[in-house]
Amino acid sequence: MAEEIQVEVAYALPHKQKIITMTVPKGITVYEAARQSGIDQVFPEIDWENCKYGVLGKAVAKPKERVLEQGERVEIYRPLIADPKEVRKKRAAQAKQKREAEQP
Repeated sequence: MAEEIQVEVAYALPHKQKIITMTVPKGITVYEAARQSGIDQVFPEIDWENCKYGVLGKAVAKPKERVLEQGERVEIYRPLIADPKEVRKKRAAQAKQKREAEQP
C-alpha cells in the first residue's frame, strides 16, 4: 500500500473562494494535486497550463516537478488584471502632479 499525505488546494476570486482538503499519494506534484482536486468544477475558468501556482504563499516555478509534503497547501493564482509596477508608477505620477498643483 502506497504511503499517503494530506494536502489542500485553494483558489479564490474577489467574491468567492474554495479550499479542498484531500488525501493523495506521497510523491504527488503541485500540478497533479491541483488537477486531481476537482476545483475546476467550482471554477471552470482555471487555465491549468497557463496559471501560476504557489505553495503556502511562495510561487512555484515548476509545478509539474515540485513534490508536495504532508500538510502543504497548493494555491492556484489568478492572472493579474494590472501590472503592480505600472500601478505604482501611475500613483506616484498623480501624487507628483497634485503636489505641483498645490504649490503657489
